[in-house]
Amino acid sequence: MTDFAQWIPQQTNDGSFTFFSEEFGEAFHSREGAKAEAFQKFATATDLATKAQQGSLRLLDVCYGLGYNTAAALELIWQINPSCQVEVYGLELDETVPRAAIAPPLIDSWSSEVQEILKAIALEHHCTTPRLTATVLIGDARYTIQSLSDSGFQAEAIFFDPFSPRRCPQLWTVEFFTQVARCLSPTGKLATYSRSASVRSAMIAAGLHIGTIPLLHSRASHEWSQGTVGSFGAQTLHPLSPMEQEHLQTRAAIPYRDPQLNDPAVVILERHHQEQQRSQRESTSSWRRRWGIH
Repeated sequence: MTDFAQWIPQQTNDGSFTFFSEEFGEAFHSREGAKAEAFQKFATATDLATKAQQGSLRLLDVCYGLGYNTAAALELIWQINPSCQVEVYGLELDETVPRAAIAPPLIDSWSSEVQEILKAIALEHHCTTPRLTATVLIGDARYTIQSLSDSGFQAEAIFFDPFSPRRCPQLWTVEFFTQVARCLSPTGKLATYSRSASVRSAMIAAGLHIGTIPLLHSRASHEWSQGTVGSFGAQTLHPLSPMEQEHLQTRAAIPYRDPQLNDPAVVILERHHQEQQRSQRESTSSWRRRWGIH
């Protein structure tokens, strides 16, 4: 576990804040905007504005972190339907992260109600209000997800937000996605910022249809998507482009594996590397050249 004092706020381009993890060598959010990312790639991508019209919603926040994805979801849902009853489960490895995130100025951009909810979750790992029940399970998500899926919990929206596959491969495997998919309702959606072919292949292997999160504005050739959405039906998904479909036929699309959900990252990475080395699929560099990706 990282010491509480390790978490130093770093401002992102939309004025909201994030942390940098020395353990994983990455920031928790995009430099473009931590709060904007929570809305665009998670709350909006899972159709919460529409789903909020229901009387109740269940959410699963995989890698709760600073709590921004949950906070954005609650703000959006209650703006649409103030009487919507929400149940949230979060999975988080390091309890010092949400605790550090409730200090000003990190928490200031949320409504007063959501601020109080984030504080309760951070300090007690649980919060109950007249319209919310929230619980964060602390520990390795590969273990906590199994107890949750065994309980029969099913969410209308799943926010899938670990550190990147190369930094945290244990949470991007076929086996982990399979457990997470058990917690997705038949009409629900899972959203992640990753557009990696290996991630998308793992989601497909777990039984999900996948779609892309399209860019809001045109970008450079190597920025073709904001992420991926999975569901059990393909009807409401934004289809992959031909370029993205071909990406799934390359060596990059070989998914990570963790058969018993207990291998260390180095073992998962080496297994993945060996499988790629043996593969006869097209190389990713060849695919990039064909599509002019620099």
